[in-house]
Amino acid sequence: MADEFIKGFAILTGGLLIWLVFAGWFNTPSFYDTQLIAPNPEDPGTYAAVALVIKDAMLYFALVGAFTFWVLVPTGRRAREYYAETDS
Repeated sequence: MADEFIKGFAILTGGLLIWLVFAGWFNTPSFYDTQLIAPNPEDPGTYAAVALVIKDAMLYFALVGAFTFWVLVPTGRRAREYYAETDS
């Protein structure tokens, strides 16, 4: 169980770190205004548009990855153990 926890935690930390960097660059208009959750720029250039896609992808990767390693993998292992015991 410890290896699933640390894998999920590493994915959560890494994904949210990348999201935080891109959100700080593109979604923080000023220090005293809305930070990290301000709207995306209206007319981004090509590289900014790619960075915004990466930002959104990293948020979903972090959340889904942590959920996978913290919930789905342990549930699958316990279900497999349960079915192995009931088949015998």
